[in-house]
Amino acid sequence: MKKYILILSLLILASCSQVEDLQDDPNRATQVSPDLLLTNIETSAFNTVSLNAALASRQLTFTDGTDPYQYYNWQRAGFGNYDNLKQVQKMVEESKRSDIEVYQILAKFFNAYYTVELTRVFGDVPFSEAVQAEDGLYMPVYDNQESIYKAILDSLKSASLELAQNDEAIRGDIIYGGDKLKWHKLINSYSLRVLMSLSKKTTNPNLEVITRFNEIVNNPGQYPIFESNADNAALVYVDIQNNRYPLFNSNSLQTAYYMEQSFVERLQNFEDPRLFTFADKKPNASAAADSDFTAYGGLYGSAPLSDNGAKAVSGEASRINPRYYNTPTNEPSLLMGYAELQFTLAEAAARGWVTTPTETYYKAGIEASMNYYGITNTAAYLAKPGIQLQSNNDVASILTQKHIALFLNTGWQIFYDQRRTGFPEFNVDGGGILNNGLIPKRFMYPQNETVNNPTNLNDAINRQFSNGDNINEVMWLIE
Repeated sequence: MKKYILILSLLILASCSQVEDLQDDPNRATQVSPDLLLTNIETSAFNTVSLNAALASRQLTFTDGTDPYQYYNWQRAGFGNYDNLKQVQKMVEESKRSDIEVYQILAKFFNAYYTVELTRVFGDVPFSEAVQAEDGLYMPVYDNQESIYKAILDSLKSASLELAQNDEAIRGDIIYGGDKLKWHKLINSYSLRVLMSLSKKTTNPNLEVITRFNEIVNNPGQYPIFESNADNAALVYVDIQNNRYPLFNSNSLQTAYYMEQSFVERLQNFEDPRLFTFADKKPNASAAADSDFTAYGGLYGSAPLSDNGAKAVSGEASRINPRYYNTPTNEPSLLMGYAELQFTLAEAAARGWVTTPTETYYKAGIEASMNYYGITNTAAYLAKPGIQLQSNNDVASILTQKHIALFLNTGWQIFYDQRRTGFPEFNVDGGGILNNGLIPKRFMYPQNETVNNPTNLNDAINRQFSNGDNINEVMWLIE
């Protein structure tokens, strides 16, 4: 009997050993060099092409159904960027293991970028206790936006100063090819974007928005910023599987999306040649010259779906330029570009934050945008009466041009700029609009947070919003 018990015990031990062996995959890497992680992080962060953002921002329309982004019937968004933050955290760990500090410096930028993307969607979000599940922290508290933005600004400044002193090579960099000066420019230019997003908080002594803004602008030696389109934070696509333009061969883009009417009309009124790079001619104007402004049209973003569908069938609406779905490389995706920076500086000048004339930055932004689309003869356009700044409405003109410049690029940036300033006006007067004709201010928190982290979630909702987790509630950032 003892003999059988011994044999059985040995078999059990052997079985356990085999199970444990199966759990440890010898072909699965447990460590990876930080440069490989950087490449993947860049691919995610710099891919900013978003049809949903273009619908919400009145640049495109959709005809295969009542799209919630277009008609402002928003619901919940996700916490997917925390997965990206986990990758950044892993890059930091591998950077420390490899004793290569430069990746820890770049991680400060990416942590700031992904956190900003999260907080401007919802309001308060987990920050100080985020992505710590491996340490047993599964229910992180929600930090308030003021403390988040303060930490982000401090971290970006630290990254800028540290990068200037670092002499290590950046490998795995598919954006700037390891050029540290360009990274330095991006960090500081992005800092100006973050500071401008705080334009309603200039009296907050904890943030010192205008002081920080001028510290960067007035010290180009210490805080260099973009100087031309050559500095654009651009993800260049190549004609290789999984590396092509994200809308390449998109059937729905070819069949269900059209240009938005108010956007087309704005370009027509300005006689803006960028219209020809954005849009295709209307089907019923196919014989017209490509440069004929009357050959283009759009669908009204807030009009009933049936009205837009009928107009599209009649051939009165332009689809997007075929290059967006026919060309595998198309145009680069911008995390941030020189044109955006110039419009940010122009808005700062219009608000009295800096002393350089507003027009200098404003026209530089327009020119940079046109050059990006291959339009080099800009003098005639810049001289048009309708393009000139009006002293009592400079911000409106700046944001209108910025809206054009950021067409189907830079993610949700232009929507959040419009949310902050009210410019340009997004139509909500059509018969198809939902949400009681209101443009949403935010997205509701993810459903899984109500199950996995309810106490901290409810604390955050209660301290922010008197009407609960509602898409029309105003977060601290824009109140």
